[in-house]
Amino acid sequence: MRICVVDDELISLNIIRAVLARVDSYDVESFSSPLKALARCKEATFDLVLIDYRMIEMNGIECVSKLRCLAEYEHVPIIMLTADNERELRLAAVRAGATDFVNKPFDPEELRVRVRNLLSLREAQVALLDRAKHLDYEVKYITRKLAEREEELIWRLSRAIDTRDGSTGQHISRVAILAQIIARNLGMSPDYCRTIYLATPLHDTGKIGISDAVLNKAGRLTEQEMAEIRRHTEIGANILQDGESDLLKMAHEIALFHHEKWDGSGYGHGLSGEEIPLSGRIVAVADVFDALCSERIYKPAWPFEEARAEIARQSGKHFDPKCVAAFDAGIAEIRKAYSQDAKSFETSVQN
Repeated sequence: MRICVVDDELISLNIIRAVLARVDSYDVESFSSPLKALARCKEATFDLVLIDYRMIEMNGIECVSKLRCLAEYEHVPIIMLTADNERELRLAAVRAGATDFVNKPFDPEELRVRVRNLLSLREAQVALLDRAKHLDYEVKYITRKLAEREEELIWRLSRAIDTRDGSTGQHISRVAILAQIIARNLGMSPDYCRTIYLATPLHDTGKIGISDAVLNKAGRLTEQEMAEIRRHTEIGANILQDGESDLLKMAHEIALFHHEKWDGSGYGHGLSGEEIPLSGRIVAVADVFDALCSERIYKPAWPFEEARAEIARQSGKHFDPKCVAAFDAGIAEIRKAYSQDAKSFETSVQN
């Protein structure tokens, strides 16, 4: 353990050093200048500091106050050495950050006992801080691993659902990243952008409750079949409801509202404008754009620019104009990504 002693009276300083030399095998550094002592404390962290009150360069209370301003000395015990017993002086010293007092002239044994006690406290404190840091690391590590497993499960589940309507699994990756680009260009926080990226793959979870015959029908759907398709928003929302994490709460929101339209003509609740949650408005643009660009059993893929033009035409009708503007702001990034394979697409946008 390391001790710093600050006293501008050399005789007093030498006496303190001699007394502390008998306290186990502690490393003691002494300073007759408080300014030099403070400079040294910025370079090294001591486990205990003893400061005399009456000094010429600055008094002990000022020195204690400056020492407490150093982050490393927030919890280091400090003993004030003083010949004054005034109540106001001691209160000022305590307010500045003094831990204990020793009266001058001091009793050598009392000084040794107080030093031993405070250093024992410091040892326990350091051990506790080390343990806290270790626990913090463990918690962060476990949390990260749990998040990674949650993400993996989400992607595996969503890909399994996506294949039910003849998709390759690339659709969910592209829609997730398009949603992330739109959210970012809307000025949303990094946490929000990350959450929507992870929640979006579950937007069509409800398709698990729709029959294969309807999902994979090549011809025009009947009114009854369309009604069944529209049920997937409610089915998905029911599956994802009551989630405790922000990710599952947003996934529930997206599943329920991504087929709503800005003008109120969508489904499942016929919401309009900003009644529709932002996540639903964002994914609506991303989902439709990628659906247009993708080949399905009932239609060929649209060229990129035609799909982009359709998104623009539907601004203020199907889509939130702000989301369309955010989509268009990222069009260079989106165009570049669509020219790559699925793996490169996902990596390029996230990085």
